[in-house]
Amino acid sequence: ISFMATVLLLSGLAVLPSPYAVRSPGPTRDTLGQDDGTPLIEITGASTYESTGELRLTTVGVSGGPGFPVNLAQVVQGWVDPTRVVAPVETVFPKSVSREELDAQSSAEMTSSQEMATYAALTELGYDVPVTLSAVETAADSGASGVVEPGDVIASLDGEPLTSSEDLLERLETIAPGTDVALGVVRDGTPTDLTVTTGAVEGQDGSRLGVVVQSSFDFPVDVSIQIENIGGPSAGTMFALGIIDRLTPEDEANGQVIAGTGTMDLAGQVGPIGGIRQKLDGAVRDGATWFLAPAANCDEVVGHVPEGLQVAKVATLAEARAAMVAIGAGEGSTLDTCTAG
Repeated sequence: ISFMATVLLLSGLAVLPSPYAVRSPGPTRDTLGQDDGTPLIEITGASTYESTGELRLTTVGVSGGPGFPVNLAQVVQGWVDPTRVVAPVETVFPKSVSREELDAQSSAEMTSSQEMATYAALTELGYDVPVTLSAVETAADSGASGVVEPGDVIASLDGEPLTSSEDLLERLETIAPGTDVALGVVRDGTPTDLTVTTGAVEGQDGSRLGVVVQSSFDFPVDVSIQIENIGGPSAGTMFALGIIDRLTPEDEANGQVIAGTGTMDLAGQVGPIGGIRQKLDGAVRDGATWFLAPAANCDEVVGHVPEGLQVAKVATLAEARAAMVAIGAGEGSTLDTCTAG
């Protein structure tokens, strides 16, 4: 009776949802290739060139959380598989957030990632890409409330033209909270100067306007990225490299399979991401011999590089581009790596 009770208990536990999430290597996609028969990156308005190499974005598969709970058997498999990581579900997914909300956020991050990658790639290649900053809303407790209106086009700060949202944030970092600044906007087609008192940023230097700003771009080249069932911002660096490779006559990748990850901002900075170890395993599984990792993730890489894979660290799009060229030219040994400094 005890034996049967134990068997029934374990059988029940094996199928009941567990309070864990399991991270595993996700699929990779070649940004120079096709996704379901459609070129992943399509460009019109400029000459494009073919490449003999591959530039693979990497992903992490996550089981568990809202809508997709894991059972005990899947958790045990995650514990014994060195390519997977098991963590309490609350450390992976925010509490009280539905699967629909998570999917919507992931999709929005992917769209933003594509726009930033396109901007960064085109400016890296010397294109002039006009940026329009528009006010979406203001914080009720800010100096901008009742002063800045939704739809205002933000053009300057203290008389100096603004080129991007990053430019605005960098300038605010040098301004003390409580300062009256002159915000130049275009409202209903008419240039207007507004006086806004800046507020404090909790835990940071500088100040804030209290305005939610949306960036829109006037791209001189039409870049369309087609990818299904993948979200989040971490593919930005590989999108940008794919655009650069397609728009330049040089065969930068030159037959090499290069994988990588990293967010991309308008200033061309490569940002850190989560799940770097699973992405390394996914990359080598899909044939990559080189991996471009954000410099900020290097500490997580050391000691966890799969056999047959070399990891170059990059902090900017310019560095990632130079690494791609060096690898294609057979000069990867000259690169800084996460394991060699």
